[in-house]
Formats: sequence, structure tokens, C-alpha cells
Amino acid sequence: MNDEVRVPARPRPDGGIGPGSQPDADDGAELTYLPMPGAMHTYRPPILPEPAEVADLHAGHQLLRSLLLLLTGYQVGALPQVLDLGALPPADLRLVEDSLGSGEVSIQRSGTEPVQARETRLAGVWRIRQYGAGGELRRDVLEVSDIPGFVRFGSFDAARARIELQAQWPDGVMNAPGVLAELDAELGRRADAETEWAPHIVNLTLLPQSEHDLTCLEDRLGTGALAILSRGYGSCRITATATRDIWWVQHYNSDDRLILNTLEVTGVPDAALAAQEDIVDSAERLREILEALQ
Repeated sequence: MNDEVRVPARPRPDGGIGPGSQPDADDGAELTYLPMPGAMHTYRPPILPEPAEVADLHAGHQLLRSLLLLLTGYQVGALPQVLDLGALPPADLRLVEDSLGSGEVSIQRSGTEPVQARETRLAGVWRIRQYGAGGELRRDVLEVSDIPGFVRFGSFDAARARIELQAQWPDGVMNAPGVLAELDAELGRRADAETEWAPHIVNLTLLPQSEHDLTCLEDRLGTGALAILSRGYGSCRITATATRDIWWVQHYNSDDRLILNTLEVTGVPDAALAAQEDIVDSAERLREILEALQ
């Protein structure tokens, strides 16, 4: 069961002109609106087996109880807490999988030893699988964290530290040099700081960007090895660039239309993180699942 994140090529944001961008007028022009999202993904309780059917699956029950203890004690920002799934008998593993389900956030890190992660139905509880160079499963764990540790600590292992700025730019480039200079200056400030800076966000949606500008930004920042896809109210696609601490964050509506396009200088974008109230809520839901299995 390999969960994959496929991040499509970045579409260009729609401009602020054309049909639907102007109000009704005497010439019969008609004001149109973006369609409202058609659906929103919400928590769905798992379909659990009858307690008598799983009463003898002691290892599975114990792992779920251990997970509840980790959730109850976890504070956002702390180091991830890990439970190994590799030693569970197949039936016990199936009980854990059925109890936790599969959520809406998936993560993939490419490379010689790729890593795939998916959040369970319980926010802040992640199923993480690491594979060897030959595709064999080498690590299968549950992790309690606001974001998996390999994202927070390993997204930019091979990234460059600064952006290459140049005096001459390709024809047609207008705003990309200014954006890149702003991002590079922020990287310089962070390198000299003793404490972590607040996230620095450049909203490309509000800036006029030509095809040449976007191509230039992509070329200068590069594409990293990690991508995050979150589905819910529309979707959010987050891609690590090949420049340290710079992420490309794109929000889409339910029609897959790009509505917010940003570059963020930060450890991990806030859009990817589980909040403390999510962790508390997940602990309560897991407690209800355990009670239903008694």
C-alpha cells in the first residue's frame, strides 16, 4: 500500500481581467462569481469490528492504548513520539489500521530511500513508511507530531543556502528579480539571527506575474525533494524548493483553481501543521474508539 503524492506542474494564476472581473454595465456585461466549494472533508468515525472479533488481538489493543498516552501528553513543538508497527502480527496491524483510518494529508520525499507519510483520521497521528533503494519497506511507524520529523528536520538536506542573483535577467522578466532579492535578504537575516524568525511570506497572487517571471522564480529557487498535499476545503499543495527554508504554497478551490499562491520562508509552513487543539481532539476520538472496542 504505497500512498503517493503527485504534485502537478504549477499552473499560472488567473489574471484580474477578462469575463467576470467587472460589474454589470449598460452594455450587458454580467458579473460572475467563483463557484463555492462543493464539499468539505470532515472527520468520519471508523467502521470498527465487533469487540468479540478482536478481543484476542492484545498487541493491537496495547499499541492503541500506548498511542492514547502519547497523544494525551504531547505538546505541539515537542519532538515526535514514535510507535513501531513493524513487529505487529498481521491481524493486530489490521486492527490498528482499521481503527485509525486514512486522512486527507499525504507527504512524499523522493530520493534513494524515499519516505511516504499519510495522516490518519486522527490529526497529528501519522503513518510513515520508509523504503530502501530497491523498494523494500525498511521502516513502518506511527508518529505523534504536528508534522513528521523527517519534514521538519530533513526537507532541505541538499538545498543551497542562498539565491543566485544576477545583473542580467531573461527578456520579459519584470517582478521576479525583486521577489528573489526579498527572499534572499530574508535568508541572510535568518543566517545571522540567534533565534528563529517569524515566517516571511511573499503573496504572488497580489503581484503581477508574467509567464517569464514565474519561470524565472522556478528556475532560481529550484524544486526540492519533498511535497505535501492536503485535501479538505479545496486543497493545499506545498513543495519544498531547492533553496533552504523556502516553500512554494498553493491553495486551490474545489474546482482545482488556484486561488492563493505564495512563497514562504519558514521552517515548515503553518498550513501543514496540526494545532494543539487538533491533538486534544484526536486524543478524545481515540478514547472513544478504544471504548467501542471493549
